[in-house]
Parts: sequence; structure tokens; C-alpha cells
Amino acid sequence: MSTTQAAKLRKTMSGSELDQLSINTIRCTAAEMVQKAKSGHPGAPMGCAPMGHALYAHAMKYNASNPSWWNRDRFVLSNGHACALQYVLMYLAGYKDIDLDQLKNFRQLGSRTAGHPERELLEGVEVTTGPLGQGISNAVGLAIAEANLAATYNRDGYEIFNNYTYAICGDGCLEEGISSEACAIAGHFGLGHLIVLYDDNNITIDGNTDIAFTEDITKRFEGMQWQVLEVAKGDSDLTDILAKIEEAKKCTDKPTIIKVHTTIGFGSAKQGTSKVHGSPLGDEDLANVKKQFGFDPEKHFEIPAEVLSLYKSALARGQEANKEWDALLAKYAEAYPTEYAELVRRSKGELPIDLDESIPKYQVGDKAKATRVTSGEVLAALMKRLPEIIGGSADLTASNMTNMGAQPIMSRDAMQNRYMEFGIREHGMAAILNGIHAYGGFLPFGATFVNFIGYCWGAVRLSCLSKQQVLYVMTHDSIDLGEDGPTHQPIEMLPLLRGTPNMSTIRPCDGRETVGAYMAYLNNKEGPTTLILSRSGLPTFEHSSPEGAMKGAYIIDDFSGKADKKVVLIASGTEVLQTVEAKKLLQEQGVDARVVSMPSWDLFEKQI
Repeated sequence: MSTTQAAKLRKTMSGSELDQLSINTIRCTAAEMVQKAKSGHPGAPMGCAPMGHALYAHAMKYNASNPSWWNRDRFVLSNGHACALQYVLMYLAGYKDIDLDQLKNFRQLGSRTAGHPERELLEGVEVTTGPLGQGISNAVGLAIAEANLAATYNRDGYEIFNNYTYAICGDGCLEEGISSEACAIAGHFGLGHLIVLYDDNNITIDGNTDIAFTEDITKRFEGMQWQVLEVAKGDSDLTDILAKIEEAKKCTDKPTIIKVHTTIGFGSAKQGTSKVHGSPLGDEDLANVKKQFGFDPEKHFEIPAEVLSLYKSALARGQEANKEWDALLAKYAEAYPTEYAELVRRSKGELPIDLDESIPKYQVGDKAKATRVTSGEVLAALMKRLPEIIGGSADLTASNMTNMGAQPIMSRDAMQNRYMEFGIREHGMAAILNGIHAYGGFLPFGATFVNFIGYCWGAVRLSCLSKQQVLYVMTHDSIDLGEDGPTHQPIEMLPLLRGTPNMSTIRPCDGRETVGAYMAYLNNKEGPTTLILSRSGLPTFEHSSPEGAMKGAYIIDDFSGKADKKVVLIASGTEVLQTVEAKKLLQEQGVDARVVSMPSWDLFEKQI
């Protein structure tokens, strides 16, 4: 068929034919992006194109001209290597940050269309994904955030928050253990506004999933209290995909996973094999794909006007929905001015002017306290003042001291509560926190022992990459945790944290420095913060201060006399007390010492 003939045919298309043209456009464009880049993953975008089109052209409520609209539906591409799919969809949808040149520069240095989706590069990318299993777990966090805001602020006639969170995931995401951790929590909370479309193509890099992945996904998710639906012909049956999404929306007390049976690399000569997973199709195969889908092989990045027009209709619907929400919010502001003012403050990331008055004060001579205890006291005070603080512990609440204020526990019937029992699921907890923060208007925290931040690391690293304001409350620091032995002594964790870009690591020596650590967290919008906290009791030092801690390092005990021999001793956390004692021993030998408390290397370096 010639290009002219194809154009004439398109003018007489029915809705279903236009949908098919759109799906084929997505497939060809995604494959061409990978081909031009000479690297990437064409298979999943070609197989997932009907799902992506169903969401962006029909099912989702979003406004590409206002990507930060608070009540928009969220989309997460958990199998982030399939990002060519998301970039094409965002281009069609009209996101201003992504034009045709960005598609052509896929995976190139300086391009916004990176090799995996990055929320810092593109408005419209909700979370940074790539390591498999992270995205679906982030989606759980996004859905928790919506449920919490809805339960807290919605009123009769004022449904301010009611958006859905959609995710596409692949076999690899469900093989990763983190997905089980997070999805179990989603089922526990009954997150009815979470809908996952599972790209069930039975292929991974090493071959058919039968070589390693033979569990019954339906039974697994039903056991985790999810609704499970199925689309038998995911390559072609858009009507069934849309019908299953609508069915999922009717289930209000369970999250839904839709098993969509697809063919990886649909249309390619290599379809259905691992060969189409992570390599360009090749010129000949790409040309044949274009031919069979009605495109001219000699034309590059051909986007039919009819497809763009269809997506403009989706944009118009989203703009109208956004406008209606704005009008509802204006009425809400009149009816509930206090709640509205709080929402505005939260949306802007602002803190109350008089917040300092709520924070505990620590004095010299107070009973020695572990910094995990002073942390618990400060956190409890902040949670009373800041409804945006939400989080919990991985089954160590009493040890981490993260609920000393006796906050009520979140449950499926009390989603307005803000203290979460994550269970023994450190990795899932950290990924969920990333999702909660990505929703906007939240300051999430999670707690465990310092040593077990290693269990969280995949998600922690992404919070650093995404510059997300997440707080990690890590207790039981150092070899001081003697009785449990080396399995629980976090010798290597401090260097790992301190060496990770965008992570702020703070190891306070007493209650005053703990206050400073929390204030530093509240003011740090450039990445996550980890607090390293002791189990052993520590006194309040005469010259310690929150302000000093916020600078990263300061003199806590200066030179005492005029000795000829002088040294500067630098320490942090529990070792500050030992260093002050060491100063006394040095003085007995004629050596004077200045003791510097350095709770945070990164905060100190920011002054330089």
C-alpha cells in the first residue's frame, strides 16, 4: 500500500481502526527509537503498546498541560527498560518536555529520554524505574498516599482525592522479591485504586520463563488479597483490556492485577523470543514491521495526524477534568478553609512558622538518653504538628522508638492514620516510601536497624537518584551493639551511605544534635536523609547545639589551656563521648585537644 493510499484509508477509519493505527504507530516508533539509538529494548514496548494506548488514550485521567495536577491518575512503568513505550505515549499525549527530537535522541547523552525513566528529567514520569520490582512497589506507595489524603480531607460532596494509580509490570518485576513485599501490603490495606497490568509474555533475557518462573501468579495474588483478571489476547483485543480496567475500578476494596497475555516484539520476525528483548530489530526487520503495520519503510518517525488528533481529544478531556476539579476545590476552600489552607501548605512543601516551639529541648544534666530515644521524642512532636509526616517501622517500632507519640495505626478501615506497620519487609518499605513522596504533599519515613538498610538498598539508591525527601531512621548503631554479634554490627554501612550521591547522613551525639538532624531533614529538598542513632545512653554535652549539627561539624569541646602540643580530634555519634574522655587522658600527658563533633560529612561540605 502506498503512503497516499494509506492516508486516504485513514480518513474513513472507525474508532477501532484509529485505535489500531495508534497502537501500530506506537510499536513502529518505539522500535525505530531503539534502532536509531543502536541500543535499547524494543520487545516490551511493541508487546505492551495496546496496554499503553488503552491507558493514555482512554482510561487515564490526566492533563499533560498541567503534569503536577494533584488529583491526576498516576502511571508507573515498572519494567523501566520498556521506556520507549512511555516516551512515545507522553509525546502523543502532549507533554511539553518531550518532542519528536527527544524521541530521536533516545538514550543519548543530554537527552531527557534516558535509557530508563527518570522523574528528574521529565514532568509526567512519576517515579524513576529500572531495577525491576521497584516501580510496582512505588505504585503501592502512590496508592497509599491517595487513600490517606482521601480519608483525611474528602468530605460529603467534596471528593477532592479519588485518582487511580496504574502500573505496567513484566515477569521480571514479579520475580523480584520486593514486589511480593509491597503487593502484600497493598492487599493488606485493600487499595482499590491500584490497578496493575501485567505484561505476561513468558520471556526473560535468558529465555522462556519456564526455566525459572513457574509459580501460579493468580493464586499468589489472590492469596495476597488482590482481584485477578485476565486478558487472553493482549496483542489485539483493546476492547477487552479496557473492559477489564473498568471491571477493576468497580472493585473498591482490593487492588487489581490484570494478566495481559502478550507477545514480546509483536510484529517482528523475532517476536516471542528473548532475541527481541534488549537489542535493536535491525534494518531489515524494522522495515518489514513497518510494512505489515501499513507504514512506509523509507519514512522515519512517521506519526499520522489522525493519531495526534485522537490524543488531542484525550488532552482536552484531561483539561476539562482538571478544570472541574479546580472548581470543586474552590468550593471546598469556602466550606473547609482550615483543611484547604493545610492542603495548600503541604502542596508547596512549606513548614509552619512556629514549628520550633513544638520541638523538645535538651539540657545539660538531663538523664542520659540514647539518640534513638531523643529521635523518637522529636519525631512524636513533629507528627503532632505536621500531618504530612507518614511512615513506620519494619516490625521494630519498640526498638526504633518511632511511635512514642502513640499515633494510631493505619489499616484498611483507617487509612487516615499515619503510622504504618510494614512488617518484616525492609525493601518493600523503602520503595513504598519513594512512592508516597512522589505523590506530593508528604514527608515519609521508614525505620529499621542501621545494618538492615542494606536490605533496603535498591530503593534507597533510587531515592538518592530521584532526590526524594525521604527519611530513614536507622537505630542500633556501631559495634556498641555488642551482644548480637557481627551480623548486627553495621561496620560498612556508614561508608556506603556517606559515599552515595545526594544522600545526607547524620550521626548525632546527643538530643540537641538529634533536633538539628531532624531540622536538617525538613529543610533538605535535594535528597533523602539517614539518621544513624544509638542504642546506648548519651549525655547532653555543654556546647552541643542543633545549629552546630545542621552545619555538619563544629567545636564541641575546645582547647583548654596553653600546652605546646595540640591536636584536633574529630568524632561523631557515640564516639564523641569517648573522644571527650580521650581528651582528658591526653591532657594528663601534656597534650591539649580540641574535640570536633562531625555528625554529617555532607552538611559540612555544603559550607565549603
